Amino acid sequence: MGPELAAPHGLPGHLVGFVEALRARGIPVGPSETVDAGQVVTVLDLMDREVLREGLACALLRRTTHRATFDGLFDLWFPVAIGQRSAIEDTDLPRTHTGDIDIPALREMLAELLAREDASERLEQIAAQLVEQLGQYQSAQGPSFSAYQALREVQPQTLLAKILAGLANGVGGSDFDTEIARRAARQRIDGFRASVEAETRRRVAERIGRERVAGYGVARQAEDVDFLRASERELTELKRSSQRLARILASRLAVRRKHSRRGEIDLRKTLRKSMSTGGVPIDLVTRKPRPGRPELVLLCDVSGSVAGFSSFTLLLVSALREQFSRVRIFAFVDQVDEVTHFFDPRTPLDQAMTRIFTESGVVGLDGHSDYGNALASFARRYPDAVTSRSSLLILGDARTNYRDPELATLSTLTDTAKHAHWLNPEPRSQWGSGDSAADKYGQVIDMHECRSARQLTEVVSRLLPV
Repeated sequence: MGPELAAPHGLPGHLVGFVEALRARGIPVGPSETVDAGQVVTVLDLMDREVLREGLACALLRRTTHRATFDGLFDLWFPVAIGQRSAIEDTDLPRTHTGDIDIPALREMLAELLAREDASERLEQIAAQLVEQLGQYQSAQGPSFSAYQALREVQPQTLLAKILAGLANGVGGSDFDTEIARRAARQRIDGFRASVEAETRRRVAERIGRERVAGYGVARQAEDVDFLRASERELTELKRSSQRLARILASRLAVRRKHSRRGEIDLRKTLRKSMSTGGVPIDLVTRKPRPGRPELVLLCDVSGSVAGFSSFTLLLVSALREQFSRVRIFAFVDQVDEVTHFFDPRTPLDQAMTRIFTESGVVGLDGHSDYGNALASFARRYPDAVTSRSSLLILGDARTNYRDPELATLSTLTDTAKHAHWLNPEPRSQWGSGDSAADKYGQVIDMHECRSARQLTEVVSRLLPV
């Protein structure tokens, strides 16, 4: 065992290191959960790795969405083996007469095993052998392992037809049964690829340290994914979590409104009342608050470069409609149009976004983002949209394709609105680079970095007025 894999403080220290890794990846684990995990470890069979995995998951996790990240970190902190698995012989993989791995024969064997229900252990052994024998390469820092290298020649994703042929013997001939078999085959292929990737992470962690591998090789929380780099799966997970995030925001707004009902201290009346106590302001007098829900105006760039960010923010705000007296939504690419009527509790977000592009006039002749033209046409076509009671939120990366940013128009809008903020999904370090006018817009309006759902939630909860 290498020094980076040793546990200098024994099992308790190793468990604490695992908990710290979970926290670093956005999973909230408090002292009580850590103590519970320590108690779990004392009563479980440590030689049964899967039982230990489930026991720690029960003690440490609060939400099912944390499970993928937990499993990735568990495989690094509690690996299935150290180094090459000694129980697996080189002869497990078919070879040609020259001693090289016979790829066609290996693909046939893999398809046969993936079609069987009882071959999970054997498939895990093959995954380990692929990483050991096909996944090694020489990096600048020495020998390392690559999942892509291990799977490049085998290409398990192309074995779907052969796996289906093997599964067809045990199912009926209806379309429903065929679709079930197809999904099962895809799941098994994905499972095998995941085994190869997990084995690769284990071997690389032994060389460069588990902390470094955890930083790039373990699934991130959906709330921490960069909007501009999110995959379709991650965006789908974000949409599922939007209702939970909306509930969090709504509860924060409710608390702020409760505090705001107390009113501000009326200094004159308080001092006048304190005359009876020798000038000591024992009884504070507050001004009567004038509660009222604010108006919200959203101006959103829905072009392809920021579509994921804008659509998620729209979904979040749609779930918060009840917190505002009025919500108006305007979308643009190089033209602006009001799209408020496309969003309601019964319309899915995908359908609303589709209607924006097919039924509204957000795309002109050019089809590239034009913030200046969008701001100018917004002010011209909807002069009554922003008033002294409005909170204006602009969503976009501020990349103008080197066109006039119309700073004067934006200044007029921000001066009119009660509150005005710009939410930008790009890193702050990129503002003003290339065709970005974020640095110029930032001199006119408060601009906030919102790269992930977690960051967006914090910013929105801080900015939304009560």
